[in-house]
Amino acid sequence: MSPVYLLLLLIPVISAQTFHWGPCSTPELQSNFTLEPYLGEWYEIAKLPAYFAIGECIQANYSMREDGTVRVLNSQVLNILNGSRWVVEGTAKVMEPKEPAKLGVQFTSFLPYSPYWVVSTDYTTYSVVYSCTDIFERFHFSYAWILSRSPTLPTVIVDYAKKLLIEEGIDISKMTHTDQNCIV
Repeated sequence: MSPVYLLLLLIPVISAQTFHWGPCSTPELQSNFTLEPYLGEWYEIAKLPAYFAIGECIQANYSMREDGTVRVLNSQVLNILNGSRWVVEGTAKVMEPKEPAKLGVQFTSFLPYSPYWVVSTDYTTYSVVYSCTDIFERFHFSYAWILSRSPTLPTVIVDYAKKLLIEEGIDISKMTHTDQNCIV
């Protein structure tokens, strides 16, 4: 396959990402993070574009498995599926026991775990999550999410979450709001 053809195939995937030159940011993460109270249902309120999250009413549900890993159920309503809810199952785990806010998530066994770093959470209202894939320290694709335990989140908390991401050196200029008003 020619490099030009490969590049043309990758353009839709790359354009659905937040691309930056240089290595990933390394934000300060939630201190004393505990996994158990973090489990349960989370609604996506806002995000940086991601090729795997193009729908509406995006939700995640985390539950503990017997082997100590976390079952991840991500779902979204997709117009390309006539407004049906699409669900994908994955696995998350704490990647570094000394840094429990650094989780990894995997949706296929043949790919490595992707970062899922909890920047801030109060466990009951909101969570701010950052992920970044570094490509040879030359460029990176970053992701960020503002999550809520309910389909809406007060503007003051959304503004706080955005400010926190900016203070940690994360460019949120492409962040979009997620519609949570679906009838399925």
